[in-house]
Amino acid sequence: MKFIRHITLAASLLAVLAYVPSLAQNRVVPKAYMFGFAASFTDSIVFFTDIQEVDSVWVMPKKNILAGRSNYSYQLRNFCADSLGFKNRTVVVVSSLKRKDVEKKYAKMKKDYTVKHAGKYDVHYIDASEFRFTPVNMDNRKK
Repeated sequence: MKFIRHITLAASLLAVLAYVPSLAQNRVVPKAYMFGFAASFTDSIVFFTDIQEVDSVWVMPKKNILAGRSNYSYQLRNFCADSLGFKNRTVVVVSSLKRKDVEKKYAKMKKDYTVKHAGKYDVHYIDASEFRFTPVNMDNRKK
């Protein structure tokens, strides 16, 4: 009898755990702020984009983490390779729903590369007129 009770409990627990991830769907927010940073391990050239406001951005629930970060990274990586001729860049996209948070992270990274390690890196800035992040649709529901 205890065996059947344990099996029933385990089965119901599995059913609940299978249902919970479907509740944690990504959601769209009206706007988010982000900037990109691209560097390579083979040279000292680094790139910073401007801080950009991107409309209709998907975030993961609870912590409002940017969904599809790799897609945004690929956008900048492809731009560096195709338009600037710098292939094999390692790209980081920093984002937040609050501009103040992104500005703080931008200032810290910029200081690290221009002041703290002055002369070690060749820092280039990518203007928003040259490159803009485009929203990525992360709707994973079946249609």
